[in-house]
Amino acid sequence: MTQDFAPDLGELPTQANYKKTVSCLGGADLSFWLSQIAHHENRLIVMVANTQNELNQLDTELAFFGVNAKVFPDWEILAYDQLSVHQDIISERIALLTNMPKSGVLLVSVQTLMQRIAPPSWLIGQHFDLKVGDKFDIGQERERLTQAGYTHTDTVFEPGEFAVRGSIIDIFAIGQSLPFRLDLFDDEIETIKFFDPETQRTHTDLSLEKLKKDAESSLNLHQPHKLPTHAKIDQFSLLPAKEFALEDGRDLFRQNFASLFPAASARKIDLYNDVMAGIAPQGIEYYAPLFFELEQWMTMGSLFSYLPKDALIISHHDMAMHHQEHWMQIQTRYHSRAHDAQLPILPPDYLFFQNNEFHQALKNYPRIIIEHTDDPDLQSMPMLAPPSLPINHQAPEPLAALLEFIKSSTVPVLLVAESAGRREIILELLKGKITTELVSDFGEFLAKKHQFDNSKIAISVAVIERGLWLDTPDGFVVISETQIFGRQVLQTRRRRQSSISQAFLVKSVTELAEGSLVVHLEHGIGRYQGLIALDLGEGEQEFIHLKYADDASIYVPITNLALIGRYSGTDSEAVALSKIGSGKWEKSKQKALEQIHDVAAELLNVQARRNAKSGISFEIDMAQYELFASQFAFEETIDQAAAIEAVMHDMKQSKPMDRLICGDVGFGKTEVAMRAAFIAVQAGYQVAVLVPTTLLAGQHEDSFLTRFADWPIRVEGLSRFGSKKHHDKVIESLADGTVDIVIGTHKLLQDEVKFKRLGLMIIDEEHRFGVRHKERIKAMQTDIDSLSMTATPIPRTLNMALSGMQDISIIATPPARRLAIKTFLLPKSDEVIKEAILREILRGGQVYYLHNDVASIEAAADSLRELISEARVAVAHGQMHERDLAAVMNDFYHKKFNVLVATTIIETGIDVPNANTIIIHRADKFGIAQLHQLRGRVGRSHHQAYCYLMVPSLKGLSSDAKKRLNAITRANTLGAGFMLASEDLEIRGAGEILGKEQSGNMQTIGFGLYMDMLERATRAIKQGKTPSLATPLDLVSDINIHASALIPDEYMGDVHERLVFYKRISGLDELDELIDIRTEMIDRFGALPDQTQNLFAVHRIRIRAKKLGITKIDAAEHTITIEFRPDTPVDALAIIKLIQSGGDYRMQGATGIRFNAKTAMQTQERIDKVNELLLYFEAAITDDKGSTD
Repeated sequence: MTQDFAPDLGELPTQANYKKTVSCLGGADLSFWLSQIAHHENRLIVMVANTQNELNQLDTELAFFGVNAKVFPDWEILAYDQLSVHQDIISERIALLTNMPKSGVLLVSVQTLMQRIAPPSWLIGQHFDLKVGDKFDIGQERERLTQAGYTHTDTVFEPGEFAVRGSIIDIFAIGQSLPFRLDLFDDEIETIKFFDPETQRTHTDLSLEKLKKDAESSLNLHQPHKLPTHAKIDQFSLLPAKEFALEDGRDLFRQNFASLFPAASARKIDLYNDVMAGIAPQGIEYYAPLFFELEQWMTMGSLFSYLPKDALIISHHDMAMHHQEHWMQIQTRYHSRAHDAQLPILPPDYLFFQNNEFHQALKNYPRIIIEHTDDPDLQSMPMLAPPSLPINHQAPEPLAALLEFIKSSTVPVLLVAESAGRREIILELLKGKITTELVSDFGEFLAKKHQFDNSKIAISVAVIERGLWLDTPDGFVVISETQIFGRQVLQTRRRRQSSISQAFLVKSVTELAEGSLVVHLEHGIGRYQGLIALDLGEGEQEFIHLKYADDASIYVPITNLALIGRYSGTDSEAVALSKIGSGKWEKSKQKALEQIHDVAAELLNVQARRNAKSGISFEIDMAQYELFASQFAFEETIDQAAAIEAVMHDMKQSKPMDRLICGDVGFGKTEVAMRAAFIAVQAGYQVAVLVPTTLLAGQHEDSFLTRFADWPIRVEGLSRFGSKKHHDKVIESLADGTVDIVIGTHKLLQDEVKFKRLGLMIIDEEHRFGVRHKERIKAMQTDIDSLSMTATPIPRTLNMALSGMQDISIIATPPARRLAIKTFLLPKSDEVIKEAILREILRGGQVYYLHNDVASIEAAADSLRELISEARVAVAHGQMHERDLAAVMNDFYHKKFNVLVATTIIETGIDVPNANTIIIHRADKFGIAQLHQLRGRVGRSHHQAYCYLMVPSLKGLSSDAKKRLNAITRANTLGAGFMLASEDLEIRGAGEILGKEQSGNMQTIGFGLYMDMLERATRAIKQGKTPSLATPLDLVSDINIHASALIPDEYMGDVHERLVFYKRISGLDELDELIDIRTEMIDRFGALPDQTQNLFAVHRIRIRAKKLGITKIDAAEHTITIEFRPDTPVDALAIIKLIQSGGDYRMQGATGIRFNAKTAMQTQERIDKVNELLLYFEAAITDDKGSTD
């Protein structure tokens, strides 16, 4: 790429123990120089970075200079952590170790290089190949995969997992960016294809190409150059899934454990028992040496053993200092943990290189040391320090410094913008001042270098933040955006976040467990008892077994699954099962339906009023907006970017925006709100930010002030803080329009607060406002844009969002390096509390201790002081004086105390990134949303956070409390707020969407059915029909083909998976969707058995019959009968014609028709005949009634 450009690199060391010093100016000159060496030297260049941050920076810069460096990733956990390394990291490490490059650049940080790893003799021989046409014995291969450390699961999501379904085997091989699906023909591998772990569908070449394009524009988490180009491959090799031999190394582990920890009683140690049982426990990585011969581990177990002998190692002159720092940290962590008899740990020398050993290992290679000086004798290329050219917004020509520099420059200039959006801004700023030309990358710039001079510069896009100035006659200057705008460009970190799709979140809420309550449309509420296959003389059918009052059983054929929904209301223990045939259920349904009619009409009314009102269509000044966005100090996560995109789109529309942003605590909802506020203010409107508590108002005011500091925007607060005089002044300024953004509690909703031009209402922690405030907000909202934000939407809100009344954006991807909070539910004990607080204090952190009773809070604090002498304990609660409270919170923030005993006042307090443990006393007394909010106070940094839910005893919990606490401990993934809210919807019911009667009729029929009826009623009203009360839900056409129509157990073994498919199939209204599911099923589980073919045939008939107003089709061997609804759209004449045609057709009662066959019909013939009749009726739909919905 830069071959035509050949600077003189001087003599480079080639012998071991020979080193040379080179100077560097601290810009991108180091990366440029590395890229030049990589092009000229035919050996591996190992660059040792001092920190992970520098490593990311070098990686990005090298890519810009055309070198795809390899990175040996760090484990990203602290020494002796009882956490496991992310599977993606292990995958990258093993792939690199087993395939060490012979040339190019390898980047590694000091802390990663000083770590001991598996010896090459073990790792290199571990892989095995699979290719098309090979024999594949499932039993043997399963054994082989387990030996190699792969885990057997139902569905494959992460590297190192495999699944077996009949003749289909899914494997996520280590070192691959996508999993494979092997399709067997008999016992041979017939095809190997890549598939998408999120949808579980196999890829095509086209879909892979799209995936790559998306990756290039950062729309997904893949790295484009790592993605395969073809969906089908002929062979691949399987690398081991662990960095140690979990299965084969068990005996060695037992011996080594006994000799290193003679005093420990191994049988009592969980970690030891897990390993003996073949389970890899959390934190096992720091016991890896025990799986190997210790002698071999100590001599050969390091990254150095994998490097080619002629590798050139480049490091900074102060590397030893960084090594020493890490070594000290490791020692400290070792000493704080070494005395735990329950879990003995290995001394640091077994896991890391000490200083002298580390330097001894380095001496075996030729080396270059980088000094940070501008000493010309040490320079390998004549460089100058990159100039600083800051933009000055106050000056008449903001870019004066840059333009001056270009004018006086004697060498060509390349200006690098961080993104395409930023490039547009820079072009906008330079318009008319200098000629610019876009180049696609650095290579193109070098090729066209002679075209650029001091009147024309090149512009390109790359995320680099350091510039470069090569001072030779054929030199050049690279100016990065940071030199102009002075802000940090964010390194695109290797993105590793398991993305959970919204569909998956919503779907996981619909699981049915045995014993769950379900609602059957005709029989009411019963309990689900599982799937059961019965043969009623016409082949097997699957039925859902339901139990009703008085032990009555009902078996519902799986084809009528759409009649059944999961009951979700309050306490499921208290719900009375319906009595079959008592008529009570009909009455409840009728009553609910009447009320639903009103609710639906009212909903539509609100909706229609909003749609008809033209709201504000905000003009967005993109250059200004991009500038504001660029000051955001973090990298946007994918979901966050999508939410911002959606908000911008809504604000441009002329109908009022009503969007709910649902994202976990600390996932960047506030930034979305700030962007929206900025757009509104820029367009000349005022913004009101409504928050539930005074503390939060204060925090928001601070963050808004900092974020808008560089802009001429006035931000004020209205809350209990602040004097009456201040309030009056703010209210006055709001009325005359001099305040742009006001942040306040419900004071904002008082009548005396008048706005001059209110354009946007932002509601934070939406779930904490009462119904009355919400009604008030609703009244304000019809014509302005509104944005609500919450971590756990209350059921009613979620309900509106899921029923499509309000738009919803879910931010489920955590910011990089945030870990899920580990949650424990335990009976209260001093021992546990002491251990939890000590663990946190010893790693330098802080603890929240939640005690929600002001009367006894001081006593609780005293007992903690007695229990743990090291703890510095403070107390905070809502009855304290405002000023004292603020002072305590402030002191805690500045680490004067390390334990804060507080009431729920901390729920919306200041963020304390250093607090990573929360202990909640009497957790059974809180609601789900509150527990989730409280738990979200910790885990704001990349440390593992812990949450302890303490209850008096696990046995005495009420069933509701038990459910809530279990939901919270289950949902400990990041971004769980949304799932919890959906569970809460089930535990509490959703409250009437529009107002005060928060539950009422919804309880009697269950939430799912209520929503379903509501949706239908709304649709009917929209079309100007009255929702008919007599046939409330002519949902399902009853179809019987007298043959087995099911998904057999041997085709799809997992009952839950079967149910989900049944449910998906029965819920469809369109043939295309049915075909999609069929394709997906064949793709994931193999060819369809006959029974399943029949199942699809039945549903194809059902979908067509529903549109024709047919209620029943019965296709037996000799007769087919079809029943019509009284208001069928099929022309009566056509039916009469059919009967007169002299064929074998007869009337059947008043609304039916019967066909008699002359000979017995097989299943397929019956299906064909029914389809033929449907086709005839479809051609005879009358126009005057229009086609039905």
